[in-house]
Amino acid sequence: MSAAAQTVSVVKPAQKKPKAWRELVRLVPYFRPYKAATIFGLVTLLLMGLLGALPPLIIGIITDCLKGAPEPMPNLTLNPNAGAAAGATFWHTVLRPILRFYKASSGHTVLILCLLLVAVVIVKGVFSFASRWILIGISRDIEFDLRNNLLGQLVRMEPEFYVRNRTGELMSRCTNDLSAVRMVLGPGVMYSANTIVGMVVAIAVMVKISPLLTLEVLTPVPFVFVVVRYFGTVIHELQAKIQAMLATLSAKAQENLTGIRVVRAYGQEAAEMRSFDEANRQYVGENIRMIRAWSMFFPALQMIIGFSILFVLWQGSRMVVQDRISLGALTAFYTFVGLLVFPMIALGFVTNIFQRGAASMGRLNYILDTAPRIDDSQVRSEKQEEIDGEIEFRDLTFVYPTPRSGNGSKPSTNAKTEQANEPVLKNINLRIPAGATIAIVGPTGSGKTTLAGLIARLWEAPCDTLFIDGKSIREWPLAELRRAIGFVPQDAFLFSETIHENIAFGVENATLNEVEDAAQIASISGDISDFPTRYETIVGERGITLSGGQKQRATLARALIRNPRILILDDAFSSVDTDTEEKILQGLEDVLKKRTTILISHRCSTVRDADQIVVLRDGRIIEHGTHEQLIGLGGYYAELYQKQLLEEELARE
Repeated sequence: MSAAAQTVSVVKPAQKKPKAWRELVRLVPYFRPYKAATIFGLVTLLLMGLLGALPPLIIGIITDCLKGAPEPMPNLTLNPNAGAAAGATFWHTVLRPILRFYKASSGHTVLILCLLLVAVVIVKGVFSFASRWILIGISRDIEFDLRNNLLGQLVRMEPEFYVRNRTGELMSRCTNDLSAVRMVLGPGVMYSANTIVGMVVAIAVMVKISPLLTLEVLTPVPFVFVVVRYFGTVIHELQAKIQAMLATLSAKAQENLTGIRVVRAYGQEAAEMRSFDEANRQYVGENIRMIRAWSMFFPALQMIIGFSILFVLWQGSRMVVQDRISLGALTAFYTFVGLLVFPMIALGFVTNIFQRGAASMGRLNYILDTAPRIDDSQVRSEKQEEIDGEIEFRDLTFVYPTPRSGNGSKPSTNAKTEQANEPVLKNINLRIPAGATIAIVGPTGSGKTTLAGLIARLWEAPCDTLFIDGKSIREWPLAELRRAIGFVPQDAFLFSETIHENIAFGVENATLNEVEDAAQIASISGDISDFPTRYETIVGERGITLSGGQKQRATLARALIRNPRILILDDAFSSVDTDTEEKILQGLEDVLKKRTTILISHRCSTVRDADQIVVLRDGRIIEHGTHEQLIGLGGYYAELYQKQLLEEELARE
């Protein structure tokens, strides 16, 4: 286990009280590139809402025509020149083209009105399609931008961030949570605008038909808002828990699939299934609570809406009998009440979308708001000199950062976290000339990998303790620094691509000859030649189709093809036999002379030809010199060398 894994513990983010709108406000800047399209989509929604007022009016006129009324819906169609109240002018103007064909009890009038009704519905359908196509399309574009921003942020984060956050949870945030946010951007915005426009238009017409009936219909509306607010809060809290539990399930599944060989080798299938089953039951339990809330939410809305319909039928029928409104007006009014039912129910649907989206956006904001500890934004952007390769440590003492929790909660105070306050490297003073080869040996946990990680700036060294070419490492742009470094970690990682793509990773337009030369130096070209498709062989997830030694040699070739000024080999030969190691080292002789090389190994045979050998123990340099000098000291290195010689002799016997 590496020092990082030993000293840093995982702290789960604490859940804050939901602040839905504050989280969703972060989405506003994403609409700016699509401002024109968004406005056009909202305009089509407005036109669709205005057209939505015509079918009930046409149905009301048809009803009065069939009844034989001389003037259909006089509350709306009364001629303003005949002393109508203010406001009738608008509706008379809107309905004038329709009224030109009106004749009481006329089949011809009914036919024209029916054809007009079909035409209005068709045009409304066109606007409906356009609004959905535009607004849902914009939501997909913003989802694309948001996903890119998330990945861009994740690749900028330092290793500490991935110690604090499990891969499965991050994947859940970038998939499930992102989908929930997209629902806010598309259906959420569309249904909200549609609901507002539909309610405003319907209420405006209903007030004109009968203010008294409208007042009675809208009396239960305050109760609707109370119900929506209460259940909205409950749903938001439940949704936040459900999304967190889903992330936990994703993390468990990802870990089990990645480590399936370990699980099966240790016969832990049943134990892992029980662990997953427990988390799965908790997830299902919270979903059942969510279903229970929804089961109460919609019936409550429907009951309130039912009272509104009863008011219309009871009071409206009395007004028709008293000849205060026409039957057609009551029919149109009742139809408008039906149109109001969808916006009221849509309130519940939109509430669910926004509450789920807010909970998910809060989880995405955690990623977007986390500032990387290692940042070069303050470094001047002018062209820098090329890195030569001189490395110097000056009184470096390094402590792994105490883990920060996800949402600002206090770090844990358990033993592992307290251990993070212990220095991993202590008072390191070391100068490595450009072009020199330095070897680092020492027992497990002595800080060798940490030292290599500091050079690549995977971890942040204290200020003015690490210098490259006489300049503080913080003064070098990260891109330029890492472009000059070839890093072969002890944990060989390959992507699920071809061998060619894995070796050429990080080098644009790498030719096949360059890939073959790097593979030749790394002593893997012979193995690749035995594959049926040679360099186009797919290596599988994490290089599962290759042996450990082949993976290490492939990662070595990946570092060499970059032609780096600084080459870091972190126990890069641990999975190969001594004969292969010797062959690789012979191939590297000319390569190592042209660059600064940091060679970390447990084998003395690997490091004996280095210009300098540094022995680390408990984070301190205890020995420093050439192979012959360290043998003469008779210390740790000499003991290690004698022990390995004895092991080799026993192996030959």
